[in-house]
Amino acid sequence: MISKLSLGWLGAVGLCVALSAVAQDKPGDFKSLVPLNLSGEGPWYRLELPLAVQLHASQTDLQDIRVFNAAGEPQAYALARQQAQTREQRHLTEVKWFPLYNSLDAADSPPSVRVQSTSNGTLVEVQPSTQLEAGEEVLRGWLLDASAIKAPLQQLVLDWTSERDGFQRFSIEASDDLQHWQAWGEGQVARLSFADERVEQHEVALPGQTARYLRLLWNTPQAAPVLTSAQLQSSTTSSLPSPLVWSQPLGGSSSKAGEYTWQLPMGLNLERVRIALTQANSLAPATLYGRRESSLPWQPLGNGLLYRLTQSGQDVQQNELQLPGQTVQQLRLVVDERGGGLGAEAPSLEFAVRGTQLVFLARGEGPYTLALGNPTASAANLPLATLIPDYSPQRLKQLGQARVEGTMQLTSATGAPAAAVAAGGPDWKKIGLWAVLLLGVLALGGMAFSMLRKPAA
Repeated sequence: MISKLSLGWLGAVGLCVALSAVAQDKPGDFKSLVPLNLSGEGPWYRLELPLAVQLHASQTDLQDIRVFNAAGEPQAYALARQQAQTREQRHLTEVKWFPLYNSLDAADSPPSVRVQSTSNGTLVEVQPSTQLEAGEEVLRGWLLDASAIKAPLQQLVLDWTSERDGFQRFSIEASDDLQHWQAWGEGQVARLSFADERVEQHEVALPGQTARYLRLLWNTPQAAPVLTSAQLQSSTTSSLPSPLVWSQPLGGSSSKAGEYTWQLPMGLNLERVRIALTQANSLAPATLYGRRESSLPWQPLGNGLLYRLTQSGQDVQQNELQLPGQTVQQLRLVVDERGGGLGAEAPSLEFAVRGTQLVFLARGEGPYTLALGNPTASAANLPLATLIPDYSPQRLKQLGQARVEGTMQLTSATGAPAAAVAAGGPDWKKIGLWAVLLLGVLALGGMAFSMLRKPAA
């Protein structure tokens, strides 16, 4: 008897679950709604999801996101997200460097040189174009030979003699023929000493382009140090990560000197954080920790030197930390107070995540609405190749555009009034679920009653 009762109960529950699985989502099942504005040629449209909109979701992986038409019918959609990890190979190569000299009266102008190179472009000798007398020459910068590197250049790593401490600022120029030079921005390395400790910064980011030669020219004449090592990091990638999307400043709290905490609106895969350094001449070696919830231990995410210093009348600052892309909802920053700290109050923090695109197939009449915020919703997105039969990265760029228009609207799913949802008539999905559940219970009761009336064997 027990086994038959169990089977009857399982059958009733299974029927309810099956009905729930096939029932269509309705706009009223989601906490937040926002109208969409369409432009371009359909029927597929892609939407760059603003971070402020994503924060209304109830699930970190955006399983509870939907698009509805004017009749409240869900639209087929796909999520196009690229992870921070990309398939790439990095190589660090030692390169030759040659000093660039100028005369004292022309120290601010780029040095004019004559070079000797091999047939494949490798530099053998670099000399000033005019003979400089002893005492009239000044070291203006350095010429790096990258002719053996064919991949895009991602990073420059320098080392120099210890006589030159402090910040080293220089311009970076690239060329393939030593005649025409393209500006690649400015670089900065540093060697600092404080509290009997030494902090050094040797790396400079490059724009990820190819070049045969690099020219480093120091901003201040006679300030160029003597290099002891020059390395270039190159990489080849099969795909580029999607752009970062930054949040608005987030306030934090501090319960202990040198420790600051922030609570994120939801669990997010953070790629980078930016700390607001409001006071000039701030210097703080720091370590950032994160965790999903208060019951879990803190895990280290990254560390670095945060600073904002005034040099030659200009603000020089480094206020960002690179993160591994783990899902966290709480952050804690621990700074070394020997550098002066960041003050008693927690600084504001901005965080960045990878951008997300939503692509949907417009069916039925508009206007169309984006819905988020349903903790019980299951994933309904399709692969892009299924949603768009002739999908390709080029095809994706040619799709029509969808943009968020207006502000978020709260539905009755939040407990707030929602006249639009109430005006839609009775919720037939809930009525059907309760009816099936009631029928299942009645059937189970009938089976139990009939078995109890039978005489025992």
